[in-house]
Amino acid sequence: MLKVETNKLYVMDCFKFLKLVPEEFVDLIIIDPPYNMKKDKWDKFNSTEDFFKFTNSYLDMLIPKLKVTGSFYIFNSPFNCAFILKYLLDKGLTFQNWITWDKRDGLSAAKRKYTSSQETILFLTRSHKYTFNVDDVRIPYDSLERIEHAKKKGILKNDKRWYPHPKGKLCTDVWHFSSERHKNKINGKTPKLPHATPKPLDLIERIIKASSNPGDLVLDCFVGIGTTAVAAKGLGRNFIGCDINPEYIKIANQRLKMIKNE
Repeated sequence: MLKVETNKLYVMDCFKFLKLVPEEFVDLIIIDPPYNMKKDKWDKFNSTEDFFKFTNSYLDMLIPKLKVTGSFYIFNSPFNCAFILKYLLDKGLTFQNWITWDKRDGLSAAKRKYTSSQETILFLTRSHKYTFNVDDVRIPYDSLERIEHAKKKGILKNDKRWYPHPKGKLCTDVWHFSSERHKNKINGKTPKLPHATPKPLDLIERIIKASSNPGDLVLDCFVGIGTTAVAAKGLGRNFIGCDINPEYIKIANQRLKMIKNE
């Protein structure tokens, strides 16, 4: 059987690609698969039943590729993730977080329910032994004035003096990242992007920093225009990935060439 090369992206559907990946081969999986929201032709299914049949099929192939010490992140809608989480738990994965991504997008304008401005990221692991670099993903404290005071004299908590961590507070499970649509505005207008649903680079970098170490291998079998691969390379990790669209892979490879550090 042929084997995938690391630090290479393949023009291939996820099922053919995953057949080439050995079991217990990767340290971290990050995927942004179809949501069945009709965003593009790759995101259209005849029915909800067909969508979950497709989803469960690639999950069955994907899970064994993860090392016992590995971590798994999957993006999707909150509704879909309710079913995906149950399926992954039944397959033996260990739940860690239901992460809410506040997109700060403002795209939707629902009039008969609350306007949606979030996506879900599920974080699971294959075991209780996994990488989590907590200090690498700390975030700024909310009250800078109070923190400046605490740096000098501390804050009394339970009869002990608490001093702020120099890297910030612990990262929560609610993430605030603007969508790529809004990050790339030109004269106040959102341009048409080469991919319908690209994820922010800084968001993917947070996942990679937290759940892998330099030299680890990151897999993405719905690579799109290569954001996960670009983030992995930039952070000194290895990557493998695929997408069925050759134009996406072409763009991804162009982006990878711009990353200097190997």
